[in-house]
Amino acid sequence: MARRLSQDPGRWAATAIVLERDGLPKIDPLMGARYWPAVQAYWNRRYGLSRVEASALDGQENLDAL
Repeated sequence: MARRLSQDPGRWAATAIVLERDGLPKIDPLMGARYWPAVQAYWNRRYGLSRVEASALDGQENLDAL
């Protein structure tokens, strides 16, 4: 994972421990790795790329339209 994130593998172990406190997914004991989609979701949240914003209201609902 360190290589995928352009990090030094020796330094990554210590960095990962700190990031796990912030929500970085932990290593799955069965698989021996982090679930990559969860890791990507973590980075997207960390950098504000996962915010879902409601669209503007477009008027009253008309339930009799159909």
